[in-house]
Formats: sequence, C-alpha cells, structure tokens
Amino acid sequence: MTGQGMLDTKNGSELVAAAVTALFVPGDRPERFAKAAASGADVVIIDLEDAVTADNKAKALSSARESLAEGGVRALVRINPTETDTQESEIAALLSLTTSGDHGLLGIMLPKADNPRILAKLRERLPQELALVPLIESAAGLVQALELAKVPGTTRLAFGAIDYALDIDASGEDRFLDHARSQLVLASRAAGIAAPLDSPCIDIQDTDRIADSARLAKKFGFGGKLCIHPRQLPAVAGAFVPTQAEVAWASSVVGAEGAAVQVEGQMIDRPVTERAKRILAQAGKDL
Repeated sequence: MTGQGMLDTKNGSELVAAAVTALFVPGDRPERFAKAAASGADVVIIDLEDAVTADNKAKALSSARESLAEGGVRALVRINPTETDTQESEIAALLSLTTSGDHGLLGIMLPKADNPRILAKLRERLPQELALVPLIESAAGLVQALELAKVPGTTRLAFGAIDYALDIDASGEDRFLDHARSQLVLASRAAGIAAPLDSPCIDIQDTDRIADSARLAKKFGFGGKLCIHPRQLPAVAGAFVPTQAEVAWASSVVGAEGAAVQVEGQMIDRPVTERAKRILAQAGKDL
C-alpha cells in the first residue's frame, strides 16, 4: 500500500492520478476525516453526495471546508450533481480555500458526469494543480466517456457501477458490467490520461471477494479502485501489486530478451517483453 505519506509531495492532480486506493468518508462525519487520512489510503474522498442526507448537506460542506482549511487533511471532494441546488455553493466554498496556499483540497470529483461542456467549464474554474475526476454513473456518461476524458485537465475517470447498473436496469454484479469497464479503460487510454478508478466492492467483510473484485479491475486495465471502508484497503492495494509468479515470469522474459526463444511455451516478442518490463517496474524491481 502506498498511502498519503508516500505521495504527499505531489500536488493534487499528480497524487490523484497516481492513486491506487481512494477511500470515501462521509462529509458530515468530520471525526472520521483524520482516521481516513491515516488509514493508508492513497487518496481520501470527502463525500458531500450519496453518503450525506439532504438535511446534512450544509453541515457536511462546512465540516469539509473547515478540515481542509486547517491543512491537516488532504482530500478530494465529491460534490453534488450539476442539477442540484447545492452544487454551486459547494464549488464556491471549496474554491475559496485556494486563495490560501495552506489548504488540503486535492480537487473535485463530479458525480453523474455526462456533459463534456459542463466538465470543461468546471475545469476552467479550478487551479491547474487541482484534480478533476468525472464519475461515470449512467448510460449517457458512458457514451460520452471519451469526450469527458479528453477535456483538457481531466485527471482520470472513475466508475460508479451501482448507479450505472440502475440506470440501464442491469445486474450490478461485476461480470455483467464488462462492456462499461472496457469502455472506460479504452477512453482513458485514447485520451492519454491515467487509467480509471473502478467502482467500490460493496462487501466490506469478505476480503477474498474484495481482492477478487480488485484483481478483475486490474485485469481490465484500471489503475485503482474506489473504497467505502478502511477494511477494503489492504486487499485492494495488494491486488494491484504483481504476484511472485508474475514477477518470476517477467524476470525470465526480460532475461531472454534479444533471443528467438520460448518462455513457458510462449514465443517472446516485443509486446511480451514490454509487458514483462512493466510488471517488474510495478513491482519495484530494477531491470
């Protein structure tokens, strides 16, 4: 697990782009902010949307702003959707933090993102060093994923599988959403931005299920995963680290580079060698 302590020299956009684990914390539970920051998550996301009831929106915004202004917590903030009454006040309050150099705001996550023009207007309002993460949660958002990813200054996409499945009236189980996951990975790659963050696993107790969900995301090409509880962090982080078997295979491939040979019955060519080098780099191994 990387954790904020390993990434806190980066600005908001750089930190969010590099994150593997991103942990939501309810905005109206400020007593949990510091615990989330100390959990080992690469990024904390203070949530003003789904985790907060309508009656507590103002309290959540005030708590988030106060904690970020003190500089003790660095976090991305998920605001409310564009059509809501609270979004503009949330953006204004968060942007007021940036008038001081001593703040912990990493950037903004935009839920229900499906309009590139709206995303571009929000990006124009944000200082360059802040991250902007559109959360894809609908059929319209998926159709527009490439255009959203291509908005200059978009840091990375994120997937909200539960809302997406509800929107298209599909099962929310992982394998019924293969098409959406592939599309988000392709859109991110085509736009030249960081690989997307996958939707959270809804299980917070079964570590095997959490790890399986994270490994599936990695195999699709995601760069990390959203989390809804600190217990999920070790399983998710571990799933994105190459296994010993993968490292051993990659080492054997790189060792055979330049020769017309087979490794474990597989002919070695440039794409195979490049994949092996990438695995070793992810494992922190010198080539």
